[in-house]
Amino acid sequence: MDPADLISFDSLLSDDELALRGRVREFVGAEIKPNIARWYEEARFPFELVPELGRLGLLGMHLSGYGCAGRSAVEYGLAAAELEAGDSGLRTFVSVQGSLAMSAISKHGSEEQKREWLPRMAAGEAIGCFGLTEPTAGSDPSSMRTFARRDGSDWVLSGAKRWIGLASVAHVAVVWAQTDDGVRGFVVPTSTPGYTATPIGPKLSMRASIQCDVGLDDVRLPAEAVLPEVVGLRGPFSCLNEARYGIAWGAMGAARDAFEDALAYSKERLQFGKPLAGYQLTQQKLVDMALEINKGFLLALHLGRLKDAGKLQPHQISVGKLNNCREAIGICREARTILGGNGITLDHSPLRHANNLESVRTYEGTDEVHALILGQQLTGEAAFR
Repeated sequence: MDPADLISFDSLLSDDELALRGRVREFVGAEIKPNIARWYEEARFPFELVPELGRLGLLGMHLSGYGCAGRSAVEYGLAAAELEAGDSGLRTFVSVQGSLAMSAISKHGSEEQKREWLPRMAAGEAIGCFGLTEPTAGSDPSSMRTFARRDGSDWVLSGAKRWIGLASVAHVAVVWAQTDDGVRGFVVPTSTPGYTATPIGPKLSMRASIQCDVGLDDVRLPAEAVLPEVVGLRGPFSCLNEARYGIAWGAMGAARDAFEDALAYSKERLQFGKPLAGYQLTQQKLVDMALEINKGFLLALHLGRLKDAGKLQPHQISVGKLNNCREAIGICREARTILGGNGITLDHSPLRHANNLESVRTYEGTDEVHALILGQQLTGEAAFR
């Protein structure tokens, strides 16, 4: 039983859901947690784990066919929480690969694009990235400057993207660009001349992960490179909503791990002759953290059940992303206070999680963007401009 579970949360899960969570938790405990401090310090993403993520069925796990596992939204969420309890960088890899790049091809791609890329990506044999954000277009992707022009039957892409996860190691990039007919998506093999990706560093967050600047210098693509089934920003937004949903679960995984670290420490650390856990102020901190973790997981589960029933609305995803990221950062910071000075070392997870969550809180929609989405839902007034 999870130490933070005050409400018998597991009773709300099926045997299959519990079994999948157990498998991912075992993997994280054996392969990620013993090594993550070193990877974080070295700013290295552990590529050796990618094939195992494929064997576990975690890459594009919510997609069906083409070698994908076809698991439920709740199962995907449970896996995301366990991965982020290890580190946000690992959950982000699964999100970029599955919820962004693979989802774009699955939702909007041609049959040929799906057959070419999805089986290899599901197996971890090919890595994908998702090129939407630009140096001057983050929260407002409609202002993107990357442009794709027709040249005969070909397309020629020119522009730049920034903060693109995995772009320097990806085999394929899904790139969104303005065209004369609106925003379109393109499947770009990263070996195509004119495509360059440069890792961004040094970073204070997401160190066991890769984010890049991407250059697109007259990247020539055949006509069949375009995603044929979508025009406009609803294409990338449909993928962002998949990623945002997973974040609602993942952030709570990081919060739970930080809480467990602080709880264990408080029981062992002696001050003034007794454990920290025996002091009222410490117990208040632990209770407040546990309550928010329980509420956050309940919210994530409710969203997952709605998603599996085909009833989840975009503004409801914003509720999960905004609330759970915001609460998770607070929990991780509070957990660090229980650890005292020892909490700033990589011997403990809370500050690492808090640093990572600063990125998670920013990507796939900042607090401000999600607040405005919810504000529009409440008032009927769009206040983005």
